[in-house]
Amino acid sequence: MNTTKKPGGTRAFMLWIQRMMNARTNVRIRRGMSRSMGMDLLILHTTGRRSGQPRESPLTWFAEGDARLVVASGGGSRNPDWFMNLTAHPDAVAVEMPGDGGPVPVTAQVLDDTERERAWQHITTMQPRYAKYQGRSERKYPVVRLSPCP
Repeated sequence: MNTTKKPGGTRAFMLWIQRMMNARTNVRIRRGMSRSMGMDLLILHTTGRRSGQPRESPLTWFAEGDARLVVASGGGSRNPDWFMNLTAHPDAVAVEMPGDGGPVPVTAQVLDDTERERAWQHITTMQPRYAKYQGRSERKYPVVRLSPCP
C-alpha cells in the first residue's frame, strides 16, 4: 500500500476554501456590510511574506480611540498567515473599511504583554467568545493595534 501523499492535499484544499470565502466576504464588505456575528468587519491589506503579492484578509476589529484592534486568532497551533505577512512587512499595511472605497495606510503594532492584557480585557468584554477561543488554543493570540498614519 502506498502511503505517500499527493501534492496539494488537505492543507492546499482548505487554503483554497479559505481564500474563496475571504474573497466573498471582501466583496460584501466593499458593498457596505459592516458586521458579521455581531462584530465589526474590515479588510486588512498586507504583502505576502514569501510571494511579495498583495493579500486581503477580512477581519473583525475593536475600537480603541482612533485605532482598531485585531486579534490573530484562528490558524490552529500557528499564527494566521495575515499576521505572519503583517510582521514580515509592517510598513506595507493598510485597512479598508466597509463601503469606504479603498485601503488607507496604517501603522501596525503587535502589543506587548502589558498592553495586550489591557486590550484583551476590552476585547473579551465586547465579545466573550474570544476568551472561549483563546481557552481552546495552545498559543497566546497576538493582538495588533492598527493606528492611522501620521
